[in-house]
Amino acid sequence: MSSRPMVLRFGVEEEFLLANPASRMTVAKAHLVVPRAVRVLGERAQHEFLDTQVEGCTPPVGTAVELRAELIAMREQLVRAAEEADCLLVASGTAVLPSRHPLPVTDRARYHRVAAHVGPIADQVGGELCGCHVHLGDLDRAEALALSARLRPWLPVLQALCANSPFCEGRNGAASSRSLRYRAWPTCGPAPALDEGGYERLLGWLTERKVILDRRMLYWYARPSEHLPTLEVRVADTNADVDTIVLYAVLLRGLAHTMLAAQHRGRPRPPVRPGALRTAHRLAALGGLTGTGVDPCTGAAVPMERLVERLLEQAAPGLELTGDLVLARTLTHRLLATGTGAQRQRAVFARNRSLPEVVDHLAYLTARSGRSVVGRG
Repeated sequence: MSSRPMVLRFGVEEEFLLANPASRMTVAKAHLVVPRAVRVLGERAQHEFLDTQVEGCTPPVGTAVELRAELIAMREQLVRAAEEADCLLVASGTAVLPSRHPLPVTDRARYHRVAAHVGPIADQVGGELCGCHVHLGDLDRAEALALSARLRPWLPVLQALCANSPFCEGRNGAASSRSLRYRAWPTCGPAPALDEGGYERLLGWLTERKVILDRRMLYWYARPSEHLPTLEVRVADTNADVDTIVLYAVLLRGLAHTMLAAQHRGRPRPPVRPGALRTAHRLAALGGLTGTGVDPCTGAAVPMERLVERLLEQAAPGLELTGDLVLARTLTHRLLATGTGAQRQRAVFARNRSLPEVVDHLAYLTARSGRSVVGRG
Protein backbone atom coordinates (compact mmCIF):
# COMPACT_ATOMS: atom_id res chain seq x y z
CA MET A 1 0.00 0.00 0.00
CA SER A 2 2.78 2.46 0.81
CA SER A 3 4.27 2.11 -2.69
CA ARG A 4 1.05 3.27 -4.37
CA PRO A 5 0.33 6.99 -4.96
CA MET A 6 -2.06 8.52 -2.43
CA VAL A 7 -4.68 9.12 -5.15
CA LEU A 8 -5.34 6.41 -7.71
CA ARG A 9 -4.83 7.40 -11.30
CA PHE A 10 -7.60 6.60 -13.74
CA GLY A 11 -8.21 6.32 -17.46
CA VAL A 12 -11.12 5.62 -19.79
CA GLU A 13 -11.75 3.45 -22.85
CA GLU A 14 -14.72 4.51 -25.01
CA GLU A 15 -16.25 2.52 -27.87
CA PHE A 16 -18.14 4.33 -30.63
CA LEU A 17 -20.30 3.43 -33.61
CA LEU A 18 -19.73 4.71 -37.14
CA ALA A 19 -22.82 5.79 -39.07
CA ASN A 20 -23.58 6.72 -42.66
CA PRO A 21 -24.46 10.47 -42.78
CA ALA A 22 -27.29 9.84 -45.25
CA SER A 23 -28.96 6.67 -43.96
CA ARG A 24 -27.70 6.98 -40.34
CA MET A 25 -27.28 3.20 -40.33
CA THR A 26 -24.01 1.82 -39.08
CA VAL A 27 -21.27 1.58 -41.68
CA ALA A 28 -18.18 -0.64 -41.84
CA LYS A 29 -15.44 1.96 -42.09
CA ALA A 30 -13.29 1.43 -39.01
CA HIS A 31 -10.54 0.15 -41.30
CA LEU A 32 -10.49 3.67 -42.78
CA VAL A 33 -11.09 5.67 -39.59
CA VAL A 34 -8.61 4.06 -37.21
CA PRO A 35 -5.49 4.60 -39.38
CA ARG A 36 -6.41 8.27 -39.74
CA ALA A 37 -6.88 8.67 -35.97
CA VAL A 38 -3.64 6.82 -35.23
CA ARG A 39 -1.68 9.63 -36.91
CA VAL A 40 -2.41 11.81 -33.87
CA LEU A 41 -3.56 9.44 -31.13
CA GLY A 42 -1.16 6.58 -31.76
CA GLU A 43 -2.16 3.41 -29.94
CA ARG A 44 -4.95 5.27 -28.15
CA ALA A 45 -7.06 4.84 -31.32
CA GLN A 46 -7.95 1.18 -31.75
CA HIS A 47 -10.08 -1.27 -33.68
CA GLU A 48 -12.94 -3.05 -31.97
CA PHE A 49 -14.66 -6.37 -32.56
CA LEU A 50 -16.72 -5.07 -35.49
CA ASP A 51 -15.69 -2.84 -38.41
CA THR A 52 -18.62 -0.55 -37.54
CA GLN A 53 -16.92 0.35 -34.23
CA VAL A 54 -13.84 2.25 -33.09
CA GLU A 55 -12.29 2.66 -29.66
CA GLY A 56 -10.51 5.60 -28.09
CA CYS A 57 -8.43 5.45 -24.90
CA THR A 58 -7.11 8.13 -22.59
CA PRO A 59 -3.74 7.86 -20.86
CA PRO A 60 -3.80 7.39 -17.06
CA VAL A 61 -4.24 10.75 -15.32
CA GLY A 62 -4.50 12.03 -11.77
CA THR A 63 -7.31 14.62 -11.89
CA ALA A 64 -10.81 14.99 -13.27
CA VAL A 65 -9.75 18.10 -15.18
CA GLU A 66 -7.02 16.12 -16.93
CA LEU A 67 -9.38 13.24 -17.66
CA ARG A 68 -11.97 15.51 -19.22
CA ALA A 69 -9.36 17.22 -21.37
CA GLU A 70 -8.05 13.86 -22.58
CA LEU A 71 -11.56 12.62 -23.39
CA ILE A 72 -12.29 15.75 -25.40
CA ALA A 73 -8.99 15.60 -27.30
CA MET A 74 -9.50 11.92 -28.08
CA ARG A 75 -13.05 12.45 -29.30
CA GLU A 76 -12.05 15.42 -31.45
CA GLN A 77 -9.51 13.30 -33.31
CA LEU A 78 -11.92 10.39 -33.78
CA VAL A 79 -14.63 12.76 -35.04
CA ARG A 80 -12.16 14.30 -37.49
CA ALA A 81 -11.01 10.88 -38.70
CA ALA A 82 -14.63 9.77 -39.15
CA GLU A 83 -15.45 12.89 -41.14
CA GLU A 84 -12.46 12.24 -43.42
CA ALA A 85 -13.89 8.77 -44.07
CA ASP A 86 -17.36 10.27 -44.71
CA CYS A 87 -19.08 8.90 -41.63
CA LEU A 88 -20.38 10.03 -38.24
CA LEU A 89 -18.94 9.14 -34.84
CA VAL A 90 -21.88 8.13 -32.62
CA ALA A 91 -21.75 7.51 -28.87
CA SER A 92 -24.55 5.05 -28.16
CA GLY A 93 -24.54 1.68 -26.43
CA THR A 94 -26.32 0.01 -29.37
CA ALA A 95 -27.16 0.87 -32.97
CA VAL A 96 -30.32 3.00 -33.09
CA LEU A 97 -31.43 1.90 -36.57
CA PRO A 98 -31.51 -1.61 -38.04
CA SER A 99 -28.05 -2.73 -39.12
CA ARG A 100 -26.90 -4.78 -42.06
CA HIS A 101 -26.36 -8.42 -41.10
CA PRO A 102 -24.17 -10.36 -40.89
CA LEU A 103 -22.33 -7.81 -38.82
CA PRO A 104 -18.82 -7.19 -40.21
CA VAL A 105 -16.18 -8.67 -37.93
CA THR A 106 -12.95 -6.66 -37.97
CA ASP A 107 -10.37 -8.39 -40.15
CA ARG A 108 -8.02 -9.48 -37.38
CA ALA A 109 -7.16 -13.10 -36.63
CA ARG A 110 -8.19 -12.95 -32.98
CA TYR A 111 -11.55 -11.32 -33.73
CA HIS A 112 -12.33 -14.05 -36.26
CA ARG A 113 -11.44 -16.69 -33.64
CA VAL A 114 -13.72 -15.01 -31.10
CA ALA A 115 -16.55 -14.80 -33.64
CA ALA A 116 -16.22 -18.50 -34.42
CA HIS A 117 -16.15 -19.33 -30.71
CA VAL A 118 -19.35 -17.45 -29.80
CA GLY A 119 -21.24 -18.36 -33.00
CA PRO A 120 -24.64 -16.62 -33.43
CA ILE A 121 -23.93 -14.25 -30.53
CA ALA A 122 -21.51 -12.36 -32.79
CA ASP A 123 -24.37 -11.53 -35.17
CA GLN A 124 -27.25 -11.08 -32.74
CA VAL A 125 -29.68 -8.20 -33.22
CA GLY A 126 -28.14 -5.38 -31.22
CA GLY A 127 -24.71 -6.97 -31.49
CA GLU A 128 -22.87 -3.68 -32.01
CA LEU A 129 -22.23 -3.17 -28.30
CA CYS A 130 -20.40 -0.01 -27.24
CA GLY A 131 -19.30 0.33 -23.63
CA CYS A 132 -17.24 2.73 -21.57
CA HIS A 133 -14.61 1.16 -19.33
CA VAL A 134 -12.78 2.89 -16.47
CA HIS A 135 -9.35 1.71 -15.33
CA LEU A 136 -8.39 2.35 -11.70
CA GLY A 137 -4.73 2.07 -10.73
CA ASP A 138 -2.05 1.57 -9.86
CA LEU A 139 -3.03 -1.73 -8.23
CA ASP A 140 -1.43 -5.13 -8.09
CA ARG A 141 -3.53 -8.21 -8.85
CA ALA A 142 -4.45 -8.92 -5.21
CA GLU A 143 -5.46 -5.30 -4.57
CA ALA A 144 -7.54 -5.17 -7.75
CA LEU A 145 -9.44 -8.31 -6.79
CA ALA A 146 -10.07 -7.10 -3.24
CA LEU A 147 -11.35 -3.76 -4.55
CA SER A 148 -13.58 -5.49 -7.11
CA ALA A 149 -15.25 -7.52 -4.35
CA ARG A 150 -16.05 -4.38 -2.36
CA LEU A 151 -17.31 -2.36 -5.34
CA ARG A 152 -19.72 -5.05 -6.59
CA PRO A 153 -22.89 -3.94 -4.76
CA TRP A 154 -22.68 -0.38 -6.15
CA LEU A 155 -21.93 -1.15 -9.79
CA PRO A 156 -25.63 -1.52 -10.77
CA VAL A 157 -26.20 2.08 -9.67
CA LEU A 158 -23.35 3.32 -11.87
CA GLN A 159 -24.75 1.19 -14.70
CA ALA A 160 -28.14 2.92 -14.36
CA LEU A 161 -26.54 6.35 -14.25
CA CYS A 162 -24.83 5.68 -17.63
CA ALA A 163 -27.77 4.03 -19.43
CA ASN A 164 -27.66 5.18 -23.07
CA SER A 165 -29.10 2.50 -25.36
CA PRO A 166 -32.92 2.64 -25.32
CA PHE A 167 -33.15 2.02 -29.08
CA CYS A 168 -31.68 -1.20 -30.40
CA GLU A 169 -31.81 -1.68 -34.19
CA GLY A 170 -35.16 0.11 -34.45
CA ARG A 171 -36.66 -1.36 -31.28
CA ASN A 172 -37.58 0.73 -28.24
CA GLY A 173 -36.53 -1.33 -25.25
CA ALA A 174 -34.60 -1.18 -22.01
CA ALA A 175 -32.78 1.95 -20.90
CA SER A 176 -29.55 0.01 -21.44
CA SER A 177 -30.26 -2.49 -24.18
CA ARG A 178 -26.50 -2.99 -24.45
CA SER A 179 -26.39 -4.46 -20.95
CA LEU A 180 -29.08 -7.02 -21.74
CA ARG A 181 -27.58 -7.98 -25.11
CA TYR A 182 -24.11 -8.26 -23.63
CA ARG A 183 -25.27 -10.91 -21.16
CA ALA A 184 -25.31 -13.43 -24.03
CA TRP A 185 -21.50 -13.34 -24.13
CA PRO A 186 -19.63 -15.97 -22.06
CA THR A 187 -18.70 -14.87 -18.51
CA CYS A 188 -20.49 -11.51 -18.84
CA GLY A 189 -21.91 -10.56 -15.45
CA PRO A 190 -20.90 -9.64 -11.90
CA ALA A 191 -17.40 -10.68 -10.92
CA PRO A 192 -17.14 -13.30 -8.18
CA ALA A 193 -15.31 -12.33 -4.99
CA LEU A 194 -11.93 -14.05 -5.32
CA ASP A 195 -8.44 -13.90 -3.92
CA GLU A 196 -5.47 -14.17 -6.27
CA GLY A 197 -5.25 -17.96 -6.06
CA GLY A 198 -8.96 -18.40 -6.66
CA TYR A 199 -8.78 -16.06 -9.63
CA GLU A 200 -5.99 -18.03 -11.27
CA ARG A 201 -7.75 -21.34 -10.67
CA LEU A 202 -11.03 -20.09 -12.12
CA LEU A 203 -9.38 -18.63 -15.21
CA GLY A 204 -7.54 -21.89 -15.71
CA TRP A 205 -10.83 -23.80 -15.47
CA LEU A 206 -12.59 -21.44 -17.92
CA THR A 207 -9.83 -21.65 -20.54
CA GLU A 208 -9.26 -25.39 -20.20
CA ARG A 209 -12.96 -26.05 -20.78
CA LYS A 210 -13.09 -23.58 -23.69
CA VAL A 211 -15.67 -21.35 -22.03
CA ILE A 212 -13.32 -18.53 -23.07
CA LEU A 213 -10.48 -18.65 -25.58
CA ASP A 214 -7.97 -16.81 -23.40
CA ARG A 215 -7.66 -14.48 -20.42
CA ARG A 216 -8.54 -11.42 -22.51
CA MET A 217 -11.98 -12.93 -23.16
CA LEU A 218 -13.09 -12.46 -19.57
CA TYR A 219 -16.13 -10.16 -19.59
CA TRP A 220 -16.92 -9.66 -15.93
CA TYR A 221 -18.23 -6.23 -14.94
CA ALA A 222 -14.95 -5.66 -13.08
CA ARG A 223 -11.71 -7.49 -13.84
CA PRO A 224 -8.00 -7.07 -13.26
CA SER A 225 -6.44 -5.87 -16.49
CA GLU A 226 -4.13 -8.37 -18.17
CA HIS A 227 -1.81 -5.67 -19.56
CA LEU A 228 -2.09 -2.80 -17.07
CA PRO A 229 -1.75 -2.55 -13.26
CA THR A 230 -5.42 -1.65 -12.93
CA LEU A 231 -8.92 -2.79 -12.11
CA GLU A 232 -11.09 -2.36 -15.21
CA VAL A 233 -14.78 -1.61 -14.54
CA ARG A 234 -17.05 -2.37 -17.50
CA VAL A 235 -20.69 -1.64 -16.58
CA ALA A 236 -21.38 1.59 -18.49
CA ASP A 237 -22.81 2.36 -21.91
CA THR A 238 -20.84 4.80 -24.01
CA ASN A 239 -22.38 8.26 -23.58
CA ALA A 240 -22.48 11.20 -25.99
CA ASP A 241 -22.35 13.63 -23.04
CA VAL A 242 -18.72 13.71 -21.91
CA ASP A 243 -19.68 14.99 -18.45
CA THR A 244 -21.60 11.76 -17.80
CA ILE A 245 -18.37 9.86 -18.39
CA VAL A 246 -16.43 12.20 -16.12
CA LEU A 247 -19.05 11.74 -13.41
CA TYR A 248 -18.96 7.96 -13.80
CA ALA A 249 -15.17 7.95 -13.47
CA VAL A 250 -14.92 10.30 -10.47
CA LEU A 251 -17.73 8.53 -8.59
CA LEU A 252 -16.07 5.19 -9.22
CA ARG A 253 -12.67 6.43 -8.07
CA GLY A 254 -14.16 8.13 -5.01
CA LEU A 255 -16.03 4.97 -4.11
CA ALA A 256 -12.85 2.96 -4.61
CA HIS A 257 -10.94 5.13 -2.15
CA THR A 258 -13.75 4.80 0.39
CA MET A 259 -13.62 1.02 0.00
CA LEU A 260 -9.82 0.89 0.21
CA ALA A 261 -9.97 2.85 3.47
CA ALA A 262 -12.55 0.41 4.86
CA GLN A 263 -10.33 -2.49 3.88
CA HIS A 264 -7.29 -0.84 5.49
CA ARG A 265 -9.27 -0.51 8.73
CA GLY A 266 -10.16 -4.20 8.58
CA ARG A 267 -13.88 -3.75 8.01
CA PRO A 268 -15.53 -6.85 6.53
CA ARG A 269 -17.22 -6.73 3.15
CA PRO A 270 -21.02 -6.58 3.27
CA PRO A 271 -22.48 -9.95 2.24
CA VAL A 272 -23.75 -10.02 -1.34
CA ARG A 273 -25.92 -12.76 -2.82
CA PRO A 274 -25.04 -13.43 -6.50
CA GLY A 275 -28.71 -13.80 -7.45
CA ALA A 276 -29.61 -10.46 -5.88
CA LEU A 277 -26.65 -8.83 -7.62
CA ARG A 278 -27.76 -10.11 -11.02
CA THR A 279 -31.28 -8.86 -10.30
CA ALA A 280 -29.88 -5.44 -9.41
CA HIS A 281 -28.00 -5.26 -12.74
CA ARG A 282 -31.08 -6.37 -14.66
CA LEU A 283 -33.23 -3.69 -13.02
CA ALA A 284 -30.57 -1.07 -13.73
CA ALA A 285 -30.56 -2.07 -17.41
CA LEU A 286 -34.34 -2.06 -17.70
CA GLY A 287 -35.14 1.24 -16.04
CA GLY A 288 -31.98 3.28 -15.78
CA LEU A 289 -32.58 6.14 -13.37
CA THR A 290 -36.36 6.06 -13.87
CA GLY A 291 -36.80 2.60 -12.40
CA THR A 292 -36.34 0.78 -9.11
CA GLY A 293 -33.04 -0.61 -7.89
CA VAL A 294 -31.78 -2.82 -5.10
CA ASP A 295 -30.28 -1.22 -2.00
CA PRO A 296 -26.73 -2.61 -1.68
CA CYS A 297 -26.93 -2.67 2.11
CA THR A 298 -30.45 -3.98 2.79
CA GLY A 299 -31.56 -5.64 -0.45
CA ALA A 300 -34.75 -3.55 -0.37
CA ALA A 301 -36.34 -2.09 -3.48
CA VAL A 302 -35.49 1.62 -3.69
CA PRO A 303 -36.02 4.21 -6.45
CA MET A 304 -32.83 4.33 -8.51
CA GLU A 305 -32.51 8.10 -8.20
CA ARG A 306 -32.36 7.70 -4.43
CA LEU A 307 -29.66 5.06 -4.81
CA VAL A 308 -27.58 7.52 -6.83
CA GLU A 309 -27.78 9.95 -3.91
CA ARG A 310 -26.75 7.16 -1.52
CA LEU A 311 -23.83 6.24 -3.77
CA LEU A 312 -22.71 9.86 -3.66
CA GLU A 313 -22.90 9.80 0.13
CA GLN A 314 -20.96 6.52 0.25
CA ALA A 315 -18.26 7.87 -2.07
CA ALA A 316 -17.98 11.27 -0.32
CA PRO A 317 -14.93 10.43 1.85
CA GLY A 318 -13.03 9.19 -1.19
CA LEU A 319 -14.20 12.15 -3.27
CA GLU A 320 -12.87 14.52 -0.62
CA LEU A 321 -9.50 12.78 -0.83
CA THR A 322 -9.37 13.11 -4.62
CA GLY A 323 -10.67 16.70 -4.59
CA ASP A 324 -13.75 15.77 -6.64
CA LEU A 325 -16.60 16.14 -4.13
CA VAL A 326 -17.95 19.46 -5.42
CA LEU A 327 -17.63 18.34 -9.02
CA ALA A 328 -19.37 15.02 -8.30
CA ARG A 329 -22.25 16.76 -6.53
CA THR A 330 -22.63 19.28 -9.36
CA LEU A 331 -22.63 16.68 -12.10
CA THR A 332 -24.89 14.28 -10.16
CA HIS A 333 -27.53 16.94 -9.58
CA ARG A 334 -27.28 18.01 -13.22
CA LEU A 335 -27.78 14.43 -14.41
CA LEU A 336 -30.74 13.88 -12.11
CA ALA A 337 -32.30 17.09 -13.46
CA THR A 338 -31.65 16.51 -17.18
CA GLY A 339 -31.84 12.73 -17.32
CA THR A 340 -29.58 9.99 -18.58
CA GLY A 341 -28.56 9.54 -22.17
CA ALA A 342 -31.41 7.04 -22.53
CA GLN A 343 -33.94 9.58 -21.30
CA ARG A 344 -32.57 12.23 -23.65
CA GLN A 345 -32.69 9.86 -26.64
CA ARG A 346 -36.31 9.08 -25.87
CA ALA A 347 -37.12 12.79 -25.52
CA VAL A 348 -35.71 13.47 -29.00
CA PHE A 349 -37.77 10.63 -30.44
CA ALA A 350 -40.92 11.79 -28.63
CA ARG A 351 -40.64 15.23 -30.24
CA ASN A 352 -40.42 14.07 -33.87
CA ARG A 353 -40.90 10.26 -33.98
CA SER A 354 -37.71 9.98 -36.05
CA LEU A 355 -34.95 7.51 -35.22
CA PRO A 356 -32.57 9.11 -37.78
CA GLU A 357 -32.90 12.33 -35.79
CA VAL A 358 -31.92 10.42 -32.65
CA VAL A 359 -28.72 9.40 -34.45
CA ASP A 360 -28.15 13.03 -35.50
CA HIS A 361 -28.64 14.12 -31.90
CA LEU A 362 -26.07 11.59 -30.65
CA ALA A 363 -23.55 12.47 -33.37
CA TYR A 364 -23.97 16.17 -32.62
CA LEU A 365 -23.40 15.70 -28.88
CA THR A 366 -20.43 13.41 -29.50
CA ALA A 367 -18.82 15.99 -31.79
CA ARG A 368 -19.45 18.97 -29.53
CA SER A 369 -18.15 17.37 -26.31
CA GLY A 370 -15.52 20.06 -25.88
CA ARG A 371 -18.11 22.82 -25.67
CA SER A 372 -19.97 21.58 -22.58
CA VAL A 373 -19.88 24.22 -19.86
CA VAL A 374 -20.34 21.95 -16.84
CA GLY A 375 -17.45 20.28 -15.07
CA ARG A 376 -14.61 22.34 -16.56
CA GLY A 377 -12.75 22.58 -13.29
